[in-house]
Amino acid sequence: MIYRIIPSNKIQALFNQLDNYQKQFDEHSHSITFYDETETPIFHFRLPFNLNQELNERTVSYVLCIIQTENASVGLVKNNQLVDHKTFATYAVRKKQGKSQIKYLKTRGKSKAGSRLRLANTLNFFEHINERLQQYFNTDHPEKIIFSCSKILIPYLFSSKVACPFDKKDQRIYKIPKYIPNANFEDLKKIHQDLLKGEFSFSEEQKEQAEEILRNVFDN
Repeated sequence: MIYRIIPSNKIQALFNQLDNYQKQFDEHSHSITFYDETETPIFHFRLPFNLNQELNERTVSYVLCIIQTENASVGLVKNNQLVDHKTFATYAVRKKQGKSQIKYLKTRGKSKAGSRLRLANTLNFFEHINERLQQYFNTDHPEKIIFSCSKILIPYLFSSKVACPFDKKDQRIYKIPKYIPNANFEDLKKIHQDLLKGEFSFSEEQKEQAEEILRNVFDN
């Protein structure tokens, strides 16, 4: 898929260009799919989180949670503002090989002291993440969970001694469909900013048609 970020002041113009297409709203992903005359889906638009499907302003609270091997950031958004955040870092990579201890466990085990230390750091890492998440869920009852986590790390998040306040199949989860390189505060802020914009997506087959629509949107 090809993705294009649409600023809020251009969303109505985009919808005007798509007015002749059938459309269907999906509440879970907060997005609209547009269909051609054969009822084939051709365009997809994720609405900004501060707008409803009629493009009217709304407020929603949600948690941001992004996790990579040695870094993570979690944050709380209320009234469309990032009101709190916490970053986490740990030593979990075997420096000479550049391989995370979790990946190393799949091949060689954890017999050496350094390996045991890195594994312990990883376990503590997820406990601290879940402690902060629990704070948000206990005090603010978020409506959405904006989530990105490497597949190999997911079992550690959900098997931590400090329980994760949501499960893997929680209907509130919105998985970020892109790789998050560093999972630091800068990434967290960028995700928050992008969620307040629209995201127009389409396949390579529809690229020419989509680019023409976008030219009409941004040239006016």
